[in-house]
Amino acid sequence: MKSITVKSLQERFKLEVLAGEDHLHRTVTRSRAHRPGLEFVGYFDFFPMNRVQVLGRKEINYLHNQTEEERNLHIGNVVKYHPPCFIVTTKQEGLKYLMIYCEQEGIPLLRTAETTTEFLGKLDAFLVQALAPEIAVHGVCLNVSGIGILLRGKSGIGKSETAHTLIRRGHRLVADDIVVLKKLSSQTLLGSHNETTKEFLALRSIGLINVVRMYGRKAFQDETRIVLDIELNPWQDQALNNGLELEPTFTEYLGVRIPHIEIQLQPGRDVAGMIEAAANSWYLKQQGYSAAEEFMKRIEGDMK
Repeated sequence: MKSITVKSLQERFKLEVLAGEDHLHRTVTRSRAHRPGLEFVGYFDFFPMNRVQVLGRKEINYLHNQTEEERNLHIGNVVKYHPPCFIVTTKQEGLKYLMIYCEQEGIPLLRTAETTTEFLGKLDAFLVQALAPEIAVHGVCLNVSGIGILLRGKSGIGKSETAHTLIRRGHRLVADDIVVLKKLSSQTLLGSHNETTKEFLALRSIGLINVVRMYGRKAFQDETRIVLDIELNPWQDQALNNGLELEPTFTEYLGVRIPHIEIQLQPGRDVAGMIEAAANSWYLKQQGYSAAEEFMKRIEGDMK
């Protein structure tokens, strides 16, 4: 199971450490934060104890208004489950009683000046991506006209050369050779690089090039949502289906189904142009348009 340390959260969001500084090595394994409102009144049936616990104005004001005995009881009941950390929002004050408990139990207590709603949105988005299941696949990842594409094929088939042509046409490289795929949800697959190959493209007979140094910042982006899986294959006579509209096929990564297209290579064929066409065709289909359906309607109209 993937995990990140509380220290990485503290550094990522520039959080103030109020207590438990020696325990920032504690790990977070769940991708959503939790606000322990019901738990402070004694309801623990569904308490997600291994999530980051965020204390907003409602939770802190509730604790402030309790007697010392009640407050100690409520805090003690939550702290005993040893969540990874507590984060107080809106730079709230008067937290000495909470600091004492966190120090005793070795739980980091952190604070941010951001509002609860603003901070929770950023924190959850970060945790979902940081803890997402991931795999590495061989290929090239590109953003073509705002559409994420995973380009695959056997070594030497021409993936990187095709990517170079697309970059020169104004599209963006995400990763070459090793593509990291992260599952953000049952329908969302994110493509990224592995840091080592960031911005590099390997071209046979040329070697490594840095696309940012060569073509500018617009030639690269860190990640993209993958919506098309395109496979380059050698040309095979009689193998292509030239129907008006191909039957959709899919490739599955981490349980996420991605539309799959095969492009067969032949000398003189504009592969980069076909990838652009595939991306634009996918976009139009998302808008409800099908060229094949419009063509059939015209034929039916001519026959009347």
